[in-house]
Amino acid sequence: MRYVAAYLLAALGGNENPEAKDIKKILESVGIEADDTRLGKVVSELKGKNVDEVIASGYGKLASMPAGGAVAVASSAAASSGGAAAPAAAAEEKKKEEKKEESEESDDDMGFGLFD
Repeated sequence: MRYVAAYLLAALGGNENPEAKDIKKILESVGIEADDTRLGKVVSELKGKNVDEVIASGYGKLASMPAGGAVAVASSAAASSGGAAAPAAAAEEKKKEEKKEESEESDDDMGFGLFD
C-alpha cells in the first residue's frame, strides 16, 4: 500500500509517469526502505495508465463489494419505511422499563432501605 500511496503522491505532484527512483525517493524521505520487487510491480502495473482513470475504475469495484455497515443501514431504512417496526420497538422498550420499575419495588418489599 505504501508503494501505491507514494506513486499517487508523485502523480499528484505533477509527474504523470513516476518511475521507481521517484517512488523510492518519496519513501526514503519518510524513513521507509523500499523493496525493489514490490516497487517494480507497482510501477509496471501502473505504467502508462492515467491515475484518475485507475481510481475511477476502482470505485466501481468497491461499490459492488459488500460492507458490514450496509446491513445496519438497510435495517434502519426498513424500520423507518415500514412504520410498524418503530411502534413495536417502542412497546418493547416500554415493557423493559416496567420490568425495571418492578424490580425496584421488590427491593422495598424486603424491608431494607438504602439509607436506614
